[in-house]
Amino acid sequence: MLADPAAFILGQTRLQPVSHAPEISLWLADEVTPIWRLTEEELGEMGVPPPFWAFAWAGGQALARYVLDHPERVRGKRVLDLAAGSGLVGVAAMKAGAAYVQCADIDPFCEAAVRLNAEANNVALEFTDQDLLEDAPPAFDVICAGDVFYERPMAERVIAWLDQARNQGSTVLIGDPRRSYFPTGRLVQLAEYAVPTTRELEDQAVKRSGVYALAE
Repeated sequence: MLADPAAFILGQTRLQPVSHAPEISLWLADEVTPIWRLTEEELGEMGVPPPFWAFAWAGGQALARYVLDHPERVRGKRVLDLAAGSGLVGVAAMKAGAAYVQCADIDPFCEAAVRLNAEANNVALEFTDQDLLEDAPPAFDVICAGDVFYERPMAERVIAWLDQARNQGSTVLIGDPRRSYFPTGRLVQLAEYAVPTTRELEDQAVKRSGVYALAE
């Protein structure tokens, strides 16, 4: 059990505007390696996944930008931010007029990160740490997923689950810079952005990232 994840986040990150969605500010780290090492120390484990909540990844930034620029996609609707990390897309959805947003992530730091980022942006976000992929998708009008295709097992689980969600009536919006396990041919591109990022996270200083709808 983490003693005080919010205190850890406040001590190891700083509040800063998101490069491709400057209307939103998040508690973000400046370097990957130091906070990753400190995260392992805080959890008392080695080999833990990267602290995705501590960075604004390219796919999430693209999806947040799209939602802010196309508020009709979420206005008045119930929205799920799947694998939410920092809660960036959830914040964007609330700013765009969503009626309700739930962020879902299994990382033990994410609940505190989402709460702090919601407070910083004066929005209300709900949170669950349940692995939603283990059950049938819950009923949401819109399901958003950013940067979820970086590992094969995760990508396969996510796309199958999103297929099920779409078949149940949810609109599925995905943000991704076409990572290794991006499901080519399954998605309809809605927009593309040149997202400023950092060599700390990506192989390019500007990463082209698309927003997609899951095809029938």
